[in-house]
Formats: sequence, structure tokens, C-alpha cells
Amino acid sequence: MMRRTAGIPLGILAIVALAACAGPSGSGPLEAVAEQPRVPLSELATLDDPGAYVGESTALVADAAIEPVLDDPRPELPVTIASHDLAGDVEVTVDDASRIIAMDLSGSLAATVWGLGLGGSLVGRDVSTTFPGSEDLPVVTSGGHSVNAESVLGLDPSVVITDGSIGPNDVVLQLRDAGVPVVFVDTATSYEGAEQQAREVAAALGVPEAGELLAERIRSDIADAVRQIAAIAPQDESERLRMAFLYLRGSAGVYYLFGEESGADELITALGGIDAAGEIGWTGMIPATDEAFTELDPDLILVMTDGLESVGGVDGLLAEKPAIALTAAGEHRRFVDMADGQVLSFGPRSAEVLDALARAIYAPEA
Repeated sequence: MMRRTAGIPLGILAIVALAACAGPSGSGPLEAVAEQPRVPLSELATLDDPGAYVGESTALVADAAIEPVLDDPRPELPVTIASHDLAGDVEVTVDDASRIIAMDLSGSLAATVWGLGLGGSLVGRDVSTTFPGSEDLPVVTSGGHSVNAESVLGLDPSVVITDGSIGPNDVVLQLRDAGVPVVFVDTATSYEGAEQQAREVAAALGVPEAGELLAERIRSDIADAVRQIAAIAPQDESERLRMAFLYLRGSAGVYYLFGEESGADELITALGGIDAAGEIGWTGMIPATDEAFTELDPDLILVMTDGLESVGGVDGLLAEKPAIALTAAGEHRRFVDMADGQVLSFGPRSAEVLDALARAIYAPEA
């Protein structure tokens, strides 16, 4: 069984992994970024009535690059880490952080390693790791998010950091059997979890000071982004947008709504919206049936860019799922898409993700 991770809960992980094998699963070698310099959210010409706006929009981060908190941290090794992995509770000793592979479903772990200042030690990446500077690293996942043991071992890693969100499980354990220290981190699906992830990854790599610095920067940046968003989002509770997160892979026929404890709920709340699924008590993943959309009737639907493309864009989605066309979001074509490797990535770029989504929601024409 897969473990719950900092990105998406277990049941959702299984659906995402299966869908990835049948269609697009990443945001490509380079992530889309906004081309123009950005003004603060407070200076944007925002919508007078976000609920009345008609049309889809794409959220683009201003700068996908990750700025390390330290330029050249020196790991203090060896360290022994208590790790609860797929086989149970174990102690893992890391005595070399010169060749790191950090892999998970959302690319958050590699982003965290980069944010700690150890990006130069990364020797491979998962398919979701697409931030600038990582594009030339060999990909060690195949068929979407399946770990290729030969690809990993061929890079001679000194340590592998993962969270159980990608597998197969026996392949990950095979790495440890081959003598590679494999550290599992287990943090909550939340922005607070992103802070804890920074600390856990840093501890495993012998740079705890960098971990504290990165955790504090994540906390501060997210708090600042949330404050700015709160200033432009509707102040009246009755005018706040009811949002839903839809995971879709048309090539695999996969359509799921994300509820509470999926990460999408915290994202929507931070954006000044109301989590439509959480409002009626849905948890985890919910099949996106006609009845589900009728019950939710969201004002706006968040999607991954590759997922939307896999169904032929908004037109294709509405044709495939006529029930969505009857919702407020469908009637107004209010879909906001964002790169797959960014939108549910809880880590060093969380504040930039929130900023980009807020612009697409509240100032789509700015």
C-alpha cells in the first residue's frame, strides 16, 4: 500500500499513477511562466464580480526558478534517520549527499532539495520535476510515475529521498536492497506540511540549518501571498467563489473530484474561495459523475493543464461531460488550468503558485 504523502492522499495517488501510464503526466521539460514583469496583486485591475466573469484562464508563475536559501551548504554527515518505509520502521544512515535522487508524484521533493541549496547534487529526476535547472537531469520514472530501478541504480545515487507516492513498492525496496540509503519522508498535505518537509529533507541530508531557513521562507512567503489574496478576493462570504478541483485524463477515461485532505481544499481556501466538495463533507477523491456535479454546482473549476488538453480543452470537456455544462462554472466557462507539476505542489514555490492562480481567478484580463 502506498503511504500518504505531502502531495495527494493514497487513493488519489493510485488513480493518478494509473492515468499517468495512459496519457500526459507532466508539464513538459520546461514549465510555462508569465513573460511580463508583475505588479503586486493589490495594484491589479481585479474583477468587480468574479462570479459573473465568462471565460477560461491559465495560471502562469512569474518565475519558475527556485532560489536556494544557502549557496553552498556543507552537509554534516553521517546522520541516522528514523524512516517509516514500505517495509515498516527502519533506521537509515546517510553518509554521502553528493549524488541525490529525490522523487515523488508532484516534484516537491526535488524542489525542496534545490531550495536547500543542494540542487547541484541532484543526479536524476522524476517526470514532475520540471523547474529551471532540472531539465537536463535524467528522468528515472517511466510510464508516467513508475520508478525504473535500473535507471536509478545506473546513476549511482548516494541517497534516494521519496515519500511512497510513486512505485511500484517492490522496485523502491529493491534500491535499498542494492545498498542505496532510501529515506522516506511523511508530511501532511498542507502548507504547514511543506515547511515540515523542508526540515525532514534537510535533516536527512545533513543540512538542518538550511532546512529551518527554507521552512521559515515558505511560511513567510505563503502568509504574505494569502494576505494579498484576501485583499482582492470578495469580502462578503456570500460572494466568494465556490471552487472544485477536477483531475482528468481523457485518454484513460479518468475523471475525479478532489475533496478534503487532498491538498486541493487548502489551496482553494488560501485562494479566498469555498471548497465546494468540502462544503458538503466529501473527503479524498470522488468519481466525477453527473450527480456529483449537480450536487456541487461550483462557480469555478481548477484543473491541470495537461489534463484539460487530454480531453480537448474546455469544449471537449463540456461535450464529454454535459453535466458540467449545466453548472455555474460550465455556463460561464470558468476553468482555471495550471501546469501539472505546479498546481498541487506543496513546497518552495507554493507562494508563487497561489499568486499565479489568484491572478487567473480575480484578474484574468490583467
